[in-house]
Amino acid sequence: MTAPLVALIPIVAFAGGGDMVGDPVVDPVLRQWPDTAVAALAAADLGRNLSLEHIQPQFTAPPAAKVARALRPIAPAPYRLGSPLGEDHALFFMAAGEGELLLTADQEAPPAPGAMPPSPEAGDGDTIEADEALIDDRRRPGVEKQLPDRVTQDNPGAVRAPAPEAFPTDEFPVPDRWRIVTSLCPTRGGDQSIYGLYPNLSSVCRSKLDPYHQNILKGDRPLAKGKRPGFLKEDDWFFIANVVSDTVIEPRSFPTPVGVQTTSRPDSLDVFGRADSLVLAQTVIAGFSLLKGETAYKPPAIEYRLVLAAQVNHVDVNERRILFVEPSRPTQRTDHFVGVQEAFIDYHLGQFDTSRYDFISLRAGIQPMQADFRGFLFQDNQLGIRLFGNRDNNRIQFNLGAFWRLEKDTNSGLNSVVDTPRDDWVFFANLYRQDFPLVGLTSQVSVTYNMNREGGRELKIDDNGFPVRPALLGDLRSREYDVVYLGYAVDGRIGRINITGQAYGAFGEDRNSFFTSRKADIRSYFGAAELSYDNDWARFRLQGLFASGDGDPYNDTEAGFDAIFENPIFAGADTSYWIRQVIPFAGGGRAVGVNTRNGILNNLRSSKEQGQSNFNNPGTVLLGAGADFDLSTTTRLSANVNHLWFHKTDTLEALRQEGTVPSSIGWDVSAAAIWRPNANQNLVFRLSGAIFDPSRGFRDLFTQSGKSDLFYSVLFNAILAY
Repeated sequence: MTAPLVALIPIVAFAGGGDMVGDPVVDPVLRQWPDTAVAALAAADLGRNLSLEHIQPQFTAPPAAKVARALRPIAPAPYRLGSPLGEDHALFFMAAGEGELLLTADQEAPPAPGAMPPSPEAGDGDTIEADEALIDDRRRPGVEKQLPDRVTQDNPGAVRAPAPEAFPTDEFPVPDRWRIVTSLCPTRGGDQSIYGLYPNLSSVCRSKLDPYHQNILKGDRPLAKGKRPGFLKEDDWFFIANVVSDTVIEPRSFPTPVGVQTTSRPDSLDVFGRADSLVLAQTVIAGFSLLKGETAYKPPAIEYRLVLAAQVNHVDVNERRILFVEPSRPTQRTDHFVGVQEAFIDYHLGQFDTSRYDFISLRAGIQPMQADFRGFLFQDNQLGIRLFGNRDNNRIQFNLGAFWRLEKDTNSGLNSVVDTPRDDWVFFANLYRQDFPLVGLTSQVSVTYNMNREGGRELKIDDNGFPVRPALLGDLRSREYDVVYLGYAVDGRIGRINITGQAYGAFGEDRNSFFTSRKADIRSYFGAAELSYDNDWARFRLQGLFASGDGDPYNDTEAGFDAIFENPIFAGADTSYWIRQVIPFAGGGRAVGVNTRNGILNNLRSSKEQGQSNFNNPGTVLLGAGADFDLSTTTRLSANVNHLWFHKTDTLEALRQEGTVPSSIGWDVSAAAIWRPNANQNLVFRLSGAIFDPSRGFRDLFTQSGKSDLFYSVLFNAILAY
């Protein structure tokens, strides 16, 4: 290959129209062939005897004026001029600086300073326009530079370099990451311009009373070292405070028994008086938690919790001896009480799996406990100790516990810690397994033991003067019993069908059956199921329940099923008339109801709060249907229609000393509207109404001459939570 010939040629100014002036050698040529000015310059300077007439047909560069204008603003790059007389020396020119051209004659164009060489695939006949020139610090697409071989160190005696982790780049530990953001918050009334730089900062710079953004009272940030008690060692201590206001306005009606000696209307001879009444209740619940740990992704290491509830209630009825045992007392009652609903310590014992945080914890004190999915057997806040945890990536949950039942306030139902606890204990063990027996179903097996030893105590009188233990039925003797509940529950779905089911068998011994004054075996059964189908914003439900009744109260077997402390979320719950209201068992016992408030079982108890379980009862059968309609994210409508029966009426016939009592109780029709204006649980309003239409069995027990057969229950409930 011939050595390249290189020359640096000054470019003189161009006049309009492409004329070049100033050089006496080139000037005549430019005037004759202005389009070949660059070729003429190259031929004259390189000394090659190139005729312009030979170069002109092969000239592939733009006109001289355009070349000059194109070369000035672009980076150095080669441009090619072809000639048939110089096949062995292709002629190139390129920008070397403002006002200069670098010319070369070779088989290749010289590379521009700092630029990649041209692609080897490019042929000699290719033309590179100015816009396609190489630019500094840019790679040509498709061209890969060959890297040198990697040098590996093979020196056993050399000191190894530290691992990359020893040199943190963009990460470093921060002892208090919450303080970094809050330190940017401007002072109240100060310069707020920082929000312009960090708009999302406003979500953390809020008042401590703001429940919708981060604040220290919600446990979003840990307590600072200088603002927490000295006994709280180490870091990551969080404080959580919550307050709930629960308001109830409840007009209602129910068969109101009244005696001739207590009526305020002496000309009335009916056993049942005016049915209308009104209940008002205001409850404020305040909860406080102090816990340690990163609870966003694992259980707390330790938690201290206290919940107090204060209630003021007012009841207005139309007959005497409904609110107080003394007939001289008025028909209105206003009461108040403060109860301790939670007071426990929860200690994290350890973890089974550190990667999934399967754990085991111990909780001691007054705490909530629910024995099954829907609260059929036991749902209450009681004094006890509980060991609980999970395994297998939370597919298995377990509970072991023992509870000593506290006395309840009569009119509010809150826990009374100033009274001696009852001689009534509950022991339980349950196990939950997800995706068993089918994927989408959660199964639960449970064993619950209720040991009651209140037989040796004196008669228990409630705050209104009515006896509650033992219930004034039969021989009026005190009772004690042992009963074991074996249960199986399932909750989940199969395909598009949602399923909830519960089955119990109760087995044990009653030390004194109030019909025979002898020991009696307890053999009773319970089953409930709900099937539902979701169609977009609507859910349609079918529900059924069976609780066995006692068909022979005078034998040595009690076959009526009763729970320990029920609070069922089923068949409309407290929207339902039969679940919400208590029907007094007039004529068969004193201060005894056919059912209990917020209970579905026909168990003939004095109350579920202070009374004892009773397995001499008529049982319960329920069939119904319902639907829920989510009209929007804030509004839901629900409706339920249920029909109820007694399973066995022998107990009712024996206590009322009358003939056959029909088993049909009646129709319970209810509807409810729930409105959550903020689409969360901080503000919830609920309005429900229920109508009860008695059937033959109910009318036979509670006939009211000259009065409407229909009974109603209206409930307005407002919940405000912080």
